[in-house]
Amino acid sequence: MSKKKGLSAEEKRARMMEIFFETKDVFQLKDMEKIAPKEKGITAMSVKEVLQSLVDDGMVDCERIGTSNYYWAFPSKALHARKCKLEVLESQLSEGSQKHANLQKSIEKAKIGRHETVKQIK
Repeated sequence: MSKKKGLSAEEKRARMMEIFFETKDVFQLKDMEKIAPKEKGITAMSVKEVLQSLVDDGMVDCERIGTSNYYWAFPSKALHARKCKLEVLESQLSEGSQKHANLQKSIEKAKIGRHETVKQIK
């Protein structure tokens, strides 16, 4: 008898994103509670919690229209978010490299005119 091991929160989030990216459709919570257990094996009880965590992280968009909440996420948005993040990280890297070079120059300037002292250990 083997027991089914439950999915981790990250696995549930990844599978939920797969649903959005594969269908490229807009869903209500009740639709996701029906689709997620059948297609991706996410328990119906945890769908709302996983979906809310994705909305909180900005990976899924949510809009209230009338009395209903609609959820969607498209692959192009995820790609755009990754590109923006990459640009930010590259600019931080170049700033860090520039700062490092400036500090190295400062160290070299400070060393001019100084000489190393040797400590005598008794």
